[in-house]
Amino acid sequence: MESEFAALAASGATTLVSLMVTDSWVQARAVVGRLFSRTGPGGPTAADLDADRARLTAGDADDAQATREVKDRWRADLYRLLRTDSVTADDLHEVLSALQQLVSTAQARPEPVHNAVNGGVQHGPVIQSGRITGLTFHVHGPGLPVQD
Repeated sequence: MESEFAALAASGATTLVSLMVTDSWVQARAVVGRLFSRTGPGGPTAADLDADRARLTAGDADDAQATREVKDRWRADLYRLLRTDSVTADDLHEVLSALQQLVSTAQARPEPVHNAVNGGVQHGPVIQSGRITGLTFHVHGPGLPVQD
């Protein structure tokens, strides 16, 4: 049973930490927060999650070290919750399944494109796209200068 708890805690921590730096964090936090709300006082809290997420998204020089430390912390916390019967293996499996679904969803979503058009009036097409290659526009109209 100990090895199952250790593997489950490690998998949970890895998945949780990977979601901390994604757009799916709000949903992941809610799922894990519900689990923590059942553990009683003295256990990990949503505030602990928020603090670790802030650390990971701060962009420190040693991101790999911070990620390792946060992952180790959550592996230990999840393992302790399992060992003390604060949560069951089934509870953690359920949460882990929900988190893995969020990871899959986050990976399937394309990166958003953000463009800003500024600098006055635009006298031609403005296109927003992820990638455009080999495209040429020749626009001539009344009052517009002809470009060679």
